[in-house]
Amino acid sequence: MKKPGLPKSSNFPRVKTFGDAVRFLDHVGFCMLFPVKNVPMPSLHFALARRPPAGWDKYAQLIWKWKDALPKKRRAFYAKYFKGRGTFISLKLLPHFLAARGTAVQPADAEVFYKTGRISHDAWELWQALGKLGGFATLELRHACRMETQAGNKRFKKAMLELQSLLIVTHSGAEQETEAWASNRFELVSRAFPKQVAAAGKLSAEEARAALAGQYRSLYPGATPAQVARLFGWTKAQAVTALAL
Repeated sequence: MKKPGLPKSSNFPRVKTFGDAVRFLDHVGFCMLFPVKNVPMPSLHFALARRPPAGWDKYAQLIWKWKDALPKKRRAFYAKYFKGRGTFISLKLLPHFLAARGTAVQPADAEVFYKTGRISHDAWELWQALGKLGGFATLELRHACRMETQAGNKRFKKAMLELQSLLIVTHSGAEQETEAWASNRFELVSRAFPKQVAAAGKLSAEEARAALAGQYRSLYPGATPAQVARLFGWTKAQAVTALAL
């Protein structure tokens, strides 16, 4: 398989503007923010710079702004998803990711997920807080869940990654809480993207996996079932079926 970057099979033009970025994401369906070693995926940085990252240059600074603006303006989904790293998902394919994960959920579903062992207690607390109080910036959310200490911050990061990897929470822009770097702002996917959550409820997991596998193979024709399974976190049997549909 090809290394991370912009698939050679794609004739999509180089990204130069915010509008180009939206069209690129709609075209590829899902991609990384920056290239990630051993993760064969397109990246927004590579689409813009057409070369590997070289420090905090103008390209890195620009896509860092876009990773806040794109989800805030509801032009794309963004969270730490593939391999726990920054990932964009187009609004067209978001329902398929939700259906494949079985997480087209509402705030009230937090209790069921916790009682059935699908999420930790800390993740349950964050989910509950966002459900009751709405979107929060990092420090506000940590305070609401009594995770202000250094140890609490570690718990917060672990639980937030857990919820993002399940597509329950999304990055929803940034907020200047201190004089340092702006904080991430988080929101429940059910509130940020209600149409996509509703659409996911009409898809079976099998249909969703087939659509995602088909899109990935359109970008990387040589992808094997084992590689697809490893990337998406499916069983090899699920990947074989998805690629065959």
